[in-house]
Amino acid sequence: MKWCMKSCAMLAISPLLLDILKKYAIASPKSGELGFISKKEAMFYTKLSSDTLQCNLCPRACTIKSGGRGFCRARQEENGKYYSYVYGNPTAVHVDPIEKKPLFHFLPGTAAFSLATAGCNFRCKFCQNWQISQSPPEQSVNYYLPPEGVVSAAKENNCKTIAYTYTEPTVFFEYMLDTSRIARKNGLKNMYHSNGFINQEPLQELCKYLDGANIDLKYFSRELYNEISEGNIGPVLKTLVTLKKNKVHLEITNLIVPAINDNMGKIREMCDWIKTELGKEIPLHFSRFYPLYKLENLVPTPVATLEKARDTALSSGLQYVYIGNIPTDVAENTYCPKCRKLLIKREGYQIMQNNIISGKCKYCSAKIYGVWN
Repeated sequence: MKWCMKSCAMLAISPLLLDILKKYAIASPKSGELGFISKKEAMFYTKLSSDTLQCNLCPRACTIKSGGRGFCRARQEENGKYYSYVYGNPTAVHVDPIEKKPLFHFLPGTAAFSLATAGCNFRCKFCQNWQISQSPPEQSVNYYLPPEGVVSAAKENNCKTIAYTYTEPTVFFEYMLDTSRIARKNGLKNMYHSNGFINQEPLQELCKYLDGANIDLKYFSRELYNEISEGNIGPVLKTLVTLKKNKVHLEITNLIVPAINDNMGKIREMCDWIKTELGKEIPLHFSRFYPLYKLENLVPTPVATLEKARDTALSSGLQYVYIGNIPTDVAENTYCPKCRKLLIKREGYQIMQNNIISGKCKYCSAKIYGVWN
């Protein structure tokens, strides 16, 4: 169930999926072992001198000396070139409900083939998957699964979507992009759950093949981004606008952490920005924090705080606002913004009823934002 949070590193692999992994592991006998690495030259970097280069993938713009690694731990200089050390070697592979991403307005009730590699370009103190996001690939158990293998596995597991998720997909950009191209040719959709910290050039290239995205808008504060995640809010907001302009289906997640980003004034400010810059129809998911990683001293987010945040978002004019990581009778359901009738009833990850027909409300024919076919 959604409110039972687990590290993706602990997810079991189905027998069918294990057979697929073994099939592709023929080319790499060390697949499935600690520290297995396969690599590919990175796409976005500039040589500054004979022994120095600059990464242009994310706004961090790491300057890398000979043999050095980027901040994300997943990219390294080698003989004058820059390489991704996580190409085709995911550390987490699983089949999930699309609702787990979370995407509530994107092919509800279908399965998403989900994968992640080691590494991240943030340092969030509350990361729920820190065992793999905050580690280099040589410290994780990785599988050999090239892009064509991902697509084959997705089809064999009856998945409609390939989801790049769990850790930060930007750090395995080349792997994600190549897989997305093949997936598109095979009639599969692509989505990614990201922190949104990516430069515009690679993002524009990804948008050519991206069907859906859930972006973590972690705080509506420049100071908190820097203090808690070692990031910057500016590029994240720009990513959200770019995704909307490129007609990528968009949903947003905001994890509410007690005493850090639970100020209702800032939450209203965030909701007003979403409504003005993206549109009132963009779904917003408030997610419950549980004590993890470097914030184990805090308490779980009070349910009353989450409910107050949802009320604040709805009163600001947002049409679809949800609460995640707790059991709830109301805040996981989708209601028509015009007639207020129940459209999608959810219990955990299960769809109990769906009253959206051809993208419209069954009762009043109002158009409902989302990807339904």
